[in-house]
Amino acid sequence: MPSPRSAPAVRALLALCDGARSGLSAVVGRLGTMTSPAPRTASIRRATSESTVELELNLDGTGQSHIDTTVPFFDHLLTAFAKHSLTDLTVRASGDTDIDAHHTVEDVAIVLGQAIRQALGDKAGIGRYGDALVPLDEALAQAVVDISGRPYLVHSGEPAGYEFHLIGGHFTGALVRHTFEAIASNGGLTVHVTVLGGRDPHHIAEAEYKAFARAFRQAKALDPLVEGIPSTKGAL
Repeated sequence: MPSPRSAPAVRALLALCDGARSGLSAVVGRLGTMTSPAPRTASIRRATSESTVELELNLDGTGQSHIDTTVPFFDHLLTAFAKHSLTDLTVRASGDTDIDAHHTVEDVAIVLGQAIRQALGDKAGIGRYGDALVPLDEALAQAVVDISGRPYLVHSGEPAGYEFHLIGGHFTGALVRHTFEAIASNGGLTVHVTVLGGRDPHHIAEAEYKAFARAFRQAKALDPLVEGIPSTKGAL
């Protein structure tokens, strides 16, 4: 049996245990009332006389992708975008590629921008800004992204005549800039893409898309230090 001298210590220990149990119960209670963040996903179908696009997107994914636009080189670019932005992306598209790849590629980019905007929701808690510098052999591209709600594209540095190159048979170099325009305009993004070097058209395009993906990955990421919407206006 404890001595009378040890009784106060025992009582103090019991009180400490009671306090710990009460604190733990309060924490568990708060956790029980917390709601998990809403999923940042989107699913869009767009059909016109020129193309049909079905697209599903998860901004909080792992970079998994299933891409079939019927334009192989654009599939390659979108796969790189998904992988390096950690965005799960599924795209099924078909269109009048017997005429030109332009319509199908443009429409997929439009829907991708719309899906990004939809999935971002009110943009609460995001980092908002991102930048990346990405090499691909001799090519080097830089991208800066601001999820601003104000569509704007600044695109520069591609070699003279790049827009006329055929990449993969029927994807023209001009479509690289054009897809960025469509994504930025429909996604509410400010995007700066600069080609700092490069010779091979394939490498240049891929470096641009990977740089954009890495910058977007930073910008869309949820920042635990950000409370609410990262803007002094209170809206993006």
